[in-house]
Amino acid sequence: MDIRSIKEFLGHDWTSVQENIYASLESDIELLNLTNRSILSHSGKQMRPMMALLMAKACKGGGDVSESAVRYASAAELLHNATLLHDDVADDSDQRRGVPTVRSLMGPSVSVLLGDYWLVKAMELILKDAQSDIKVIRIFSKTLSDLAEGEMLQLQKAQKGDTDEADYLRIIYSKTASLFEAACVSAAVSSDASEEYEQAARDYAVSLGLAFQIKDDILDYAGTESVGKPLGVDILEQKMTLPLLGAFANASAQEEEHVRKLIGNIVDHPENREEIVKFVKSHSGLEYAARKLDHYVGQAVKALEVFPHTRERDMLAELAYFTAERVL
Repeated sequence: MDIRSIKEFLGHDWTSVQENIYASLESDIELLNLTNRSILSHSGKQMRPMMALLMAKACKGGGDVSESAVRYASAAELLHNATLLHDDVADDSDQRRGVPTVRSLMGPSVSVLLGDYWLVKAMELILKDAQSDIKVIRIFSKTLSDLAEGEMLQLQKAQKGDTDEADYLRIIYSKTASLFEAACVSAAVSSDASEEYEQAARDYAVSLGLAFQIKDDILDYAGTESVGKPLGVDILEQKMTLPLLGAFANASAQEEEHVRKLIGNIVDHPENREEIVKFVKSHSGLEYAARKLDHYVGQAVKALEVFPHTRERDMLAELAYFTAERVL
């Protein structure tokens, strides 16, 4: 699937999203403008506003989207980038999308402040006029709560070293899938969608969000070698993700206890990362995670069956398959 072709298909609506984002961030403070433009120049795939616009159109059988749909899609992207600016501080990240992070260039305080700025601008877009649906406000408010809870649960589990698969799924729902959900459900609301369509939008988005994060976690153990990135970054942050949990499912209790201790001591012994990566690969952890990934991709595609058969529905399905196949 070609991401660029989807953006071209969305045409004026996609252009309007970009204009909304740039206009929202405009300031009379030169340093703020320069920093925001630098971030925007490395904005990634922008999947959240893309799927939001496609979902808004799919709910209308391929019809035109409303001005509110464009605003909500723009807000989803602003909110996503706000979370990245905050995550870079929480994770002490020096690079994001192949370029130095704001945290590494300007310090953690600036990164947090900038993340707050993007967050406020996202909410301003949602509340831009008196017609903002109270349901949409609640959707995005819940996402903000989910994001914070997910980060704290992840920290708690990293400290205790007792993450299981249920914990993992709750964390990735809160930190990743909840924003996919907000993007797609707000799109459905903007299209005056039926309850059936709204639920389908939610089911699609949550499944796709879970799949997206599982793929990221697989790449941390396997896919990044081809692009010159170190393996096992999550290990160094004491995060127990699905490939590792899958390997535990295929290991003895003694082996699991040993590896959990290695992760618990990883701050003092980062050299143990290599042993942990080898453990995951030798105990079929990647294959375990890949099966779960395929399951959630299938669930996302199945959720789309209630919509009329349109090009937008096909593109939403293509986004799901792209998630499973991507290498970055």
